[in-house]
Amino acid sequence: MFELNAQQQAAIKYIDGPLLVIAGAGSGKTRVITQKIAYLIEHCQLPAKNIYAVTFTNKAAREMAARVQKLFAKRKVSGIHVSTFHSLGLDIIKKEANALSLGTNFTLFDAQDSVNLLKELSQKLTAVSEDHLNDIQHHISNWKNDLITPEEAVSISQTPQQHLAARFYLAYENTLRAYNAVDFDDLIALPVKLFQDNPLVLERWQNKMRYLLVDEYQDTNTAQYTLIKLLCGARGALTVVGDDDQSIYAWRGAKPENIQLLQQDYPQLKVIKLEQNYRSTSTILSAANQLIANNPHVFEKKLWSSLGQGEPIRILTTPNEEGEFERVINELLAHQFRYKLPYDHYAVLYRSNHQARNLEKALRANAIPYQISGGTSFFARSEIKDLFAYFRLMTNHDDDAAFLRCVNTPKRDIGPATLEKLGLYAKSRGCSLFNASQEFGLSEFLQDAQRSRLQDFATMIMQTFEKSNSDECMSVLQSFVKEIGYYDYLTDTSASPQSAEKRIENVLELLAWLSNLIKEEGQNLSFQDAIHKMMLLDILDRESKQDTNRVQLMTLHAAKGLEFPHVFIVGCEEEILPHKTSIEQNTIEEERRLAYVGMTRAQKTLTLTYAKQRKRYGEQQLIIPSRFLDELPVELVYREETAAPKSEEETRASGQAHLLALKAMLQDHN
Repeated sequence: MFELNAQQQAAIKYIDGPLLVIAGAGSGKTRVITQKIAYLIEHCQLPAKNIYAVTFTNKAAREMAARVQKLFAKRKVSGIHVSTFHSLGLDIIKKEANALSLGTNFTLFDAQDSVNLLKELSQKLTAVSEDHLNDIQHHISNWKNDLITPEEAVSISQTPQQHLAARFYLAYENTLRAYNAVDFDDLIALPVKLFQDNPLVLERWQNKMRYLLVDEYQDTNTAQYTLIKLLCGARGALTVVGDDDQSIYAWRGAKPENIQLLQQDYPQLKVIKLEQNYRSTSTILSAANQLIANNPHVFEKKLWSSLGQGEPIRILTTPNEEGEFERVINELLAHQFRYKLPYDHYAVLYRSNHQARNLEKALRANAIPYQISGGTSFFARSEIKDLFAYFRLMTNHDDDAAFLRCVNTPKRDIGPATLEKLGLYAKSRGCSLFNASQEFGLSEFLQDAQRSRLQDFATMIMQTFEKSNSDECMSVLQSFVKEIGYYDYLTDTSASPQSAEKRIENVLELLAWLSNLIKEEGQNLSFQDAIHKMMLLDILDRESKQDTNRVQLMTLHAAKGLEFPHVFIVGCEEEILPHKTSIEQNTIEEERRLAYVGMTRAQKTLTLTYAKQRKRYGEQQLIIPSRFLDELPVELVYREETAAPKSEEETRASGQAHLLALKAMLQDHN
C-alpha cells in the first residue's frame, strides 16, 4: 500500500472548517476518510460516538468501518457511526418517531410495497397500466428527493402525466400515514422536514454529531445535501469527498452541482485536490483527462500517475455486432494465454444490460467462465429456469426440484394441496414425485381429476423425451414449447409487451444454443448429453460466488468504484455511448462522465470497440462511431479500422486456450 502523499495528509489534518476533497479516480479517497476518522479520535480527542460518516451503499459502509477498526489494530474502538444516508435517516426517524407523529412500530415500505399501494390507489383514482404505475412511482420519488410536497407537486405540474402523478402522490402520502408507514425516500425527506420544523430537535442532533464525513458527495440529491447542511449548521465541522467527473446518477436524482452549492453555502470552504492516481498508466489517465476536459468544471484537476507510460489505448472496428464480441473474445483469449493471467484480470463493460446477452452467448460458446454484475445472468432468468427444469426432468425423472418447478408452469390446475399429498405419498413409497404421479396407489390420496392431471403431465414429459431421441430432436422441442402454451404464458405474465418480447427471445436463444450443442463439432450429441453439458455450465454459473476466476461483465454504472488490469468497453457508438436518450435530451455531459468512469477502471490496458453495422428495429443499420473516440488524444491511441486477420500465434493461442478451459472445466466437475 502506498504512503500518504502531501495532499492526502493535508486533507486528513485540516479541521478548521468545512473541507471539500476533490478526489480523482483511483486517488485513495477511502483511505483519506478512514485515516481522518482515526486522526479525529487520536489527535483531536474527539469521542468516537460523535463522529458520523455516510456513504451510499452498505458494502461501502462496511468496508469503511472495517478499515477504520484496522487502523487501531487490537485496540477496539466502538461508537463510530459509519452508515449509508438511508440508515442514518432511519435511525433519526426511529429516535424521533413521536415528533414525526409516527407510531414506534411504523412500517418501512420497499419499492414493491410502494407499487402495490399505487395499484390499490389506481382502483380508486384512475386505472393505469403497470408501466404507467412505475412512471408515477418515479415521479413521486423525484419529488420527495427534491423536497417537494404533494400539494406543491399538484401546483407545479404542467403536463397531464404530471397532474395524474401528483394526484397519486397526494393519495399515496395520505395512505402511507394512515398505515403508519414510510417509504425509502422518506428516510431522508422526513428527517429534513423534522429539522426544518423543530429547531430544538435539530440542535440536539447537531450536538450529537460533532463531525460529519461524506463519501461520494457528487452523488447526493437535494434532500441529502439539505440534510448535511442542517446537521452541520454554522459550525461546518464537515469533510466531503467527491469527484464531479464521476457523477453518473442524475437519473436517480444526483446533483453534481451540489459541489458548487457547497462553495456558495460555505464561503470559508477549503478545497484540496487529490490528483495522483494509484491505479492506471499515464496513457490511460492522459486520454481520460482529455476526454473529460470537454465538460465544464467548477474545479479543474488533472490526474497523473507514476506507474509508467503503458500501452496505447486500442480502438477496434468490426463489421457487425457478432464480429465485435468475437473479436473481443479472441483478443482476450490470446492475451490471457500469452501472459498466463487469470480470467478475473479482464472486464468487459457496456452501456446497457441488453448488450450482455450476445456477449454471454459468445463467452459460453468459447467455454470462458464469466460473471455478470449489476444484471441478471442468462441462467438466472425465470424463463430459462422454467424450460431448463422441463429438460432436466425429461432426462432425469428423479429430479424433484425440476418437477416442482415446471409441473404447474404454465398453470395446469395442479395446486399446492395436490402437490403436498403427492409429496407425502412419494415419501411413503420412497420414490420420486414423477414416478409417484404415475402409480395407481395415488388414487387413495387424490381425487380422480387431480390424479389424472398429474398422469397427463408425466405422460407428456415421457413422450416428448422419447420423440427427442431422434434426428428431429429440435423440431420436437420447439413444438413442445408452443404446445404447452409457454409463449402465451410469457405474454400474459410479463409487465409489458417489450418485456414479453425479450423473454421470448431468451427462450429462442436457449433452443438455438441447445441445437448448436447437439450438432457441436459434428459429434451429434444426444439430447441427454447436451442437457448434461448445459447443466455443467449452469452449475458453474451458480458457483460464481466460490469461483472468482471469471471474466467480469458489467454496465459502466456498475463498474464505478472497481478496477481491473485489462478492460474492454464495447459498443462505443452514437446512440449507445452516448445513449440515444441522452442525445435527444442533450445530456451528453453525463454520458461523457460515464465513459470517463469506464476508462479509469483500467489499470494496464484499455480496448474500445464498435461495429460498423448493427441490427436495430429488425434491420441492419450503418453505425456512427461515438463522438468520445474523436475526443481522445491521437498520439495515445492505436486505431484498427478493420479487423485484421489473426496472426498464427493468436490463432494457436485462442484455440489452445479454448481447449484448456474446456478440459479444466470438465475435470473439475467429473
